[in-house]
Amino acid sequence: MIMERRNQPGVSLTGRGPAAHVAPGTVVAVLRITALAGGIGGSRFLRGLLRAVPDAEVTVVGNTADDITLHGLHVSPDLDTVMYTLGGGIDESQGWGRAAETFAVAEELAAYGAEAQWFTLGDRDLATHLVRTRMLAAGYPLSAVTEALCDRWQPGVRLLPMTDDRVETHVVIAGDDQTERAIHFQEWWVRLHAEVPARRIVLVGADQAKPAPGVLDAIAAADVILLPPSNPVVSIGPILAVPGIRDAVRAAKAPKIGLSPIIGGSPVRGMADAALTAIGVPTTAAGVAELFADLLDGWLVDTVDEAATEQIEAAGISARAVPLWMTDPDTTAAMARAALDLAEEVRTR
Repeated sequence: MIMERRNQPGVSLTGRGPAAHVAPGTVVAVLRITALAGGIGGSRFLRGLLRAVPDAEVTVVGNTADDITLHGLHVSPDLDTVMYTLGGGIDESQGWGRAAETFAVAEELAAYGAEAQWFTLGDRDLATHLVRTRMLAAGYPLSAVTEALCDRWQPGVRLLPMTDDRVETHVVIAGDDQTERAIHFQEWWVRLHAEVPARRIVLVGADQAKPAPGVLDAIAAADVILLPPSNPVVSIGPILAVPGIRDAVRAAKAPKIGLSPIIGGSPVRGMADAALTAIGVPTTAAGVAELFADLLDGWLVDTVDEAATEQIEAAGISARAVPLWMTDPDTTAAMARAALDLAEEVRTR
């Protein structure tokens, strides 16, 4: 029989400590971690997490609100970035797309004048989208499709889409005549580089969506729930917007620990500042912590933001300052250990 996981002396949330000292033949419970993640930052953190606690059972609830249809194909950028990064197929220089990619199809599409040339799909990447689109057309839900794709990549985590329903992040901008119009998030992010100010960010379909199978169970069963340094507005925000998910995280008994995607007033990567501005949240480590204040037990900030810990603690969130630049695998693994250390501290206080 597997022994009870929570609050047992043989189980350590850090992957160290008492769990290493058990009698021969004893069945040691596996640390269960659930992470809400999307994008490059979240994927790189997850790689460090697996390095830090290789024996943990990790479930990733991935953002699907930046999914888009291009050339008739269903593209899931955040799910694919997690899958490729953890499966060893990512283009490391970009942090997205396939390694050793070629672009023969994209060149031919451009020669035909096909639309969406601002979003280039590589030849290897196209195979993923073809398989996904074919399976969806055959009636399989996105969660089953994602599981099938992960059979090939073996990412070392259970990757779940936040929902099987279609949810899209749209950005409301002003046109040349100042008339408001909504565009898909990918167009704002990739084509416009978020240089056109967003008046609002709207999650189309989120209010009618349901959590994908396994999502709520993974949250309820977790020993630790992590919010990696993903974009808080367009990666983590849409996940929490699916009815039932935010409530499940709030109600979970596990410690909820987040890592700031903002260091020294600037995003670790990407244009999260533009998205935060659109929803009226300061581009600071404390500002993002307060965005998730109803959920968090602990929040890690970079050492340059150590002064912000007092403000974060005043909001009822335990805060610690540690190095958060994901410069190499060892540093990223140390970040993950720091998050688990804070979870253990919160759990035992």
